Formats: sequence, structure tokens, C-alpha cells
Amino acid sequence: MITSDYVRTMASYNRWQNENLYGAAGTMTDAQRKAQRGAFFGSIHGTLNHLLWGDQIWMGRFAGTPKPKAPGIPGSTEMFESWEELEHERRAFDEVMSAWAATLESSWLEGDLTWFSGAAGREVTKPKWLLVTHLFNHQTHHRGQVHCMLTQCGLKPGATDLPFQRV
Repeated sequence: MITSDYVRTMASYNRWQNENLYGAAGTMTDAQRKAQRGAFFGSIHGTLNHLLWGDQIWMGRFAGTPKPKAPGIPGSTEMFESWEELEHERRAFDEVMSAWAATLESSWLEGDLTWFSGAAGREVTKPKWLLVTHLFNHQTHHRGQVHCMLTQCGLKPGATDLPFQRV
């Protein structure tokens, strides 16, 4: 089982790494960010859109925040066409996630959550602590893909190791 301190640590790490990758991606042209690079969600831009979508869908389930603009995974890569809008929404949503984490009681993590999964096509019930762990794992997974695409373009994002996060 995880604790609310873990959630706060990971929310802080999430923000730090989003700033890291968005900073590197922000030095690219729009065409470079949107170029198909063979990643699961195609491009840097598409993957960052999907990552924001995933955060928004899970936070809607956890905290009742508004659902993302895209109704499902297939449209998640195209939620925000404009880099400026995507970057703005990412920063704003990182604030939402950090605020949620700051007030989260560890007791909330003890229960189950039931939701309708569009990906599975059915209702699912799982422990909340597991789903919150998945949220942060999903972020790390797709940020790793973005990091790879950025380095393939010759960019060098900053440190990504959790022990070296700035506080």
C-alpha cells in the first residue's frame, strides 16, 4: 500500500518532469514536435497530449475534476492542436494534481474505486492505491517515450532520476 506522502512525492516529480520535457520540446518547431517518430502515440506532441488526457481521466475518477476534451484513447493525441495551449493546459493541470495530492488523506487510498473503463469496455473495480500507482507509472512510461524521441532529435533534457528532483 502507498501513502499520501508517496502521492505528494510523485505529484511533485510529475510536475518537475513535465517542466523538464516541455522545456526541451519547446525549443523545437511545431513540425518537429508533430513529426511521426514511430512511438506508440506517434509524435512528441501526440504523446504529450495523451499523457495529459490520461492524467485528466484518472483525476476525474479520483477527485471529480472535469473529464478531458477527448472522449477516449483514440482521440487523446489530438486534444490540443496548439503547442501553447497544450503547454498551458499541462501546467494548469499539474497544479490541480499537486493541490489534490497536498490534501489527500492516506485513508482515501484504502478503498476501492469502481468505474466504467472505455478501454476494457466494462465496469472495473480496483484498489485506489493501485490505481494511483498506475497513474504515476503511466506518466513515467510515456514521458520515457517522449524523452527517447527528444534525444533522437539531438536534445538533452535534464535529469530524470527521482532522487535528484528539485524540491
